[in-house]
Amino acid sequence: MPSPIVVLSDVLPGDAVAALKASCEVRHVDGRDRPALFAALSDADALIVRSGTRVDAEALDRAPRLRIVGRAGVGLDNVDTVTAAERGIAVVNAPDSNTVSVAELTVGLILASVRHIAAAARSLAAGEWRRADFTGLELAGRTAGIVGYGRVGRQVARRLAAFDMRILVHDPYTDTGTIGDGVRLTGLDELLATSDVVTLHLPKTPSTAGLVGARELSLMRSTAYLVNTARGGIVDETALLEALRAGRPAGAALDVFATEPPGASPLLALPNVLGIPHLGAGTPDAQLRAGQDVVRKVLEELAPLPAPATTAA
Repeated sequence: MPSPIVVLSDVLPGDAVAALKASCEVRHVDGRDRPALFAALSDADALIVRSGTRVDAEALDRAPRLRIVGRAGVGLDNVDTVTAAERGIAVVNAPDSNTVSVAELTVGLILASVRHIAAAARSLAAGEWRRADFTGLELAGRTAGIVGYGRVGRQVARRLAAFDMRILVHDPYTDTGTIGDGVRLTGLDELLATSDVVTLHLPKTPSTAGLVGARELSLMRSTAYLVNTARGGIVDETALLEALRAGRPAGAALDVFATEPPGASPLLALPNVLGIPHLGAGTPDAQLRAGQDVVRKVLEELAPLPAPATTAA
């Protein structure tokens, strides 16, 4: 029986690739090269991607034998899950792979924002010594507002509690029975109005796109900071630009953008914005977990069905 054909269109850790090669034929292709991707998919049984490959209806049209698409990461933004479902193609991802990495980055961005670390470093590198210009805030005793209390939101809450922060949470899918000690569930408006740091940890869906717009930003304190390590588009970037120019909130730290890369986004020119290039899952630990998790799921889907039992005549 021939080995299943797996197309790998983005880079995976070597251990994960080795696990695939033990029982499958693996084809490497650059997922951004659409003709090469389409050619590789013509007789493929599985496709494994990260964020660099767009798995849309056109790509699925070129894959008549495809049984499964694996996304080595959390989101499925680049996979047409509706079309895949219509065609009986399984779609899997690795939802737990980057939880710790994103949570730790979030805390790092919060600290960098309230203590002006990046701006102070740039100033010093320019030969300046402006200590008084970079007076920051302690986190202890202040309030963190966490919007979205799933895997990452809960890990962020644990870490910020260790800084002696009060924790507020807004999540319409969470009830008081699962919220945890020292964490208070509240409405979005109250969270925005009373938090010193607001951090976003929810998927981008039709209901969350533009969730934080001009009205929501106007509720925030003039001394507060907004952090987004979730998905671009949850924050209305035009409204954020105007709000930051007006001094409410005091600043923002952004790992994600509505368009990536963001190019010459005017947000990045503001002195009170700390922008980084979508580094949430950018650790070897997260990448290894993502690769191993999605490969395991793909191999389970491709495993041959057991032969039917036979009975003696």
